[in-house]
Amino acid sequence: MIDYKLLEALVMVIQEGGFEKAATLLHLTQSAVSQRVRLLEDRTGKILLSRGTPPLATIAGEQLVKHYLQVKLLEDGLNADLKTSQETEPVKLAVGINADSLASWFLTAVGPLFSDGQLLIDLHVDDQEQTHKLLKEGTVVGCISDKPSAIQGCRVEYLGTMKYRLLASPEFIANWFSTGLTHSATPYAPAVIFNRKDKLHHKFLEQALGTSIKLQAVHYMPAPEPFLEMIKAGYACGMVPDWQSETFRNSGELAEVYPKVHIAVRLYWHCWNLTSAPLQTLSSKLVKEARPLLGHGVSEVSIASVAK
Repeated sequence: MIDYKLLEALVMVIQEGGFEKAATLLHLTQSAVSQRVRLLEDRTGKILLSRGTPPLATIAGEQLVKHYLQVKLLEDGLNADLKTSQETEPVKLAVGINADSLASWFLTAVGPLFSDGQLLIDLHVDDQEQTHKLLKEGTVVGCISDKPSAIQGCRVEYLGTMKYRLLASPEFIANWFSTGLTHSATPYAPAVIFNRKDKLHHKFLEQALGTSIKLQAVHYMPAPEPFLEMIKAGYACGMVPDWQSETFRNSGELAEVYPKVHIAVRLYWHCWNLTSAPLQTLSSKLVKEARPLLGHGVSEVSIASVAK
């Protein structure tokens, strides 16, 4: 039988990134938290935590963390059913999301769920490959991903499509692509990319030019608004979603570098397959509201890829 006080200490250390922060939340001394984690390791006969900065769960630790969070989620849902709203504590759901979804449609879709203070959200913002990994590890209860297949113990539903185009200012295009998107000009034209995990720009060039291109001049800008400002200012070209660029394309402030190709990224909602009322409420609201906001159509499709 697992001692959940010991397991809670392990989870808090991992979630908060250290023993001191975990101790504050648990109203314990740092030494007491450390003793609980060591005792849990003794009882399981496994190392559950790597003592680095920050501490990270081992494979065995990840399994226990996932178990704890699933049990807690079920208990939170049960408590909500048995008690009045004034008696229950808010339920917190950890969700993995990519930056473009967070900056555009996500809050519009699910924001009304937070109005009574009974549902809290803990967002983990990263590349879509990483958010999917967080779901596998049990760090989040659900994530937005471009993966169409459900992982074991989870369910998946289609949300809609985000369309990306390679954009730049007209002046930038005249300067760097006066003869078009060519193999000779592309490597040296400054590009802005979200982060080193973001492969969208490379996928676009491979689709457009028929081969992979090694970029020699890359800015990394991991925030949607400054990312767009880099492009509008004429400093670089970059992949921008339609929701963010439509006004500037219509006004002529931005133009497509290569209009024949765009990238349509199909997004999916993955979550634990649990009969938890809070998780089911979030899932149904997210799927219902995301579809009209994102749209389903995928025309002139070029590639399904990893989005920002």
